[in-house]
Amino acid sequence: MTTANPTQEAVLAALSKVNDPDLHKDLVTLKMIHDLKINGNDVSFTIVLTTPACPMKDRMKSEAYAAVSAVAGVKNVTIKMDANVPNDGRNRGIINVPVRNAIAVASGKGGVGKSTVSVNLAVALAQSGARVGLLDADIYGPNIPTMMGVKQLPPATTEKLNPAKAHGVQLMSIGFLVKPNQPLIWRGPMLHSAIRQFLTDVAWGELDYLIIDLPPGTGDAQLSLAQSLPLSGGLIVTLPQQVSLDDALRGLEMFRQLNVPILGVVENMSYLELPDGTRMDVFGSGGGLRLAEQTGVPFIGAIPMDPEVRVGGDNGIPVILSQPDSPVAKALKAVAEDLAAKISIAAMQQENVIPINMVG
Repeated sequence: MTTANPTQEAVLAALSKVNDPDLHKDLVTLKMIHDLKINGNDVSFTIVLTTPACPMKDRMKSEAYAAVSAVAGVKNVTIKMDANVPNDGRNRGIINVPVRNAIAVASGKGGVGKSTVSVNLAVALAQSGARVGLLDADIYGPNIPTMMGVKQLPPATTEKLNPAKAHGVQLMSIGFLVKPNQPLIWRGPMLHSAIRQFLTDVAWGELDYLIIDLPPGTGDAQLSLAQSLPLSGGLIVTLPQQVSLDDALRGLEMFRQLNVPILGVVENMSYLELPDGTRMDVFGSGGGLRLAEQTGVPFIGAIPMDPEVRVGGDNGIPVILSQPDSPVAKALKAVAEDLAAKISIAAMQQENVIPINMVG
């Protein structure tokens, strides 16, 4: 007895039982199923995610495979994974920067590893397949070129500057434009002009994510950025210790006063794992979680201490690349995935997001 070939309706009905764990809706309703083809007993389709850094993509692929395989008449299932990062819906036409999502990384004080987090987040998102830019907005202490292993910009080919490229990330920093060790003694208007030019006079191209490494504190640079570029959200980096938390709280409240959504808190240098497997709380413990709970924002993750972080930063090879299987690299990757998921959820909730259309 010959088994009837599966129908498109039956396949879509099966896929309508598979949910995106972050968006809490099924793949069909979310219009994530593209290029559905049925050739006899063979079924193929593409699942188009809202971010290539989706932490649940393997789970969704597995569940979709199982659901379609159970449809009567299906013998073979081929699934391709793709991503189309949604725009956060904010109008950036004023400065004409084709950025779908802009994330500012901030801290209230220096020395908490904010630039380390920014660099590794950018590289992790680029590794997933996203188009990523990294803007070093720390005018007074530009460390991004060193941490990314780049010394100069490529030659300009248009009236705009071409960003440097490293590890799959486009980057721009004042460090490329001044002599080494030259101090910048700038007042607010000059700083505002520089940050605006980094946005408008650089040929970024279309970006899924622009990660912006802010200087410590709550001063002119933060205000200039918020006035120049509508932000998808801000990420707060802190150490567990109380002094860092006090300053991080100021940075968090700064975002609130500037009407920037707060994506969450990351606790850096959370602990040091000793050779015998025990953990030393060098800077105390649990401070980042307490700050998140106190302010009602998400706690995104705790990143352990590791000497390789310093080595990678000095050598221009971020730890997520130099030691990808280390606990610190895995923690940073998890933060990037969590951040990407939160941004996608927020973007999909915007009324003016361009929908992803299903192709039959």
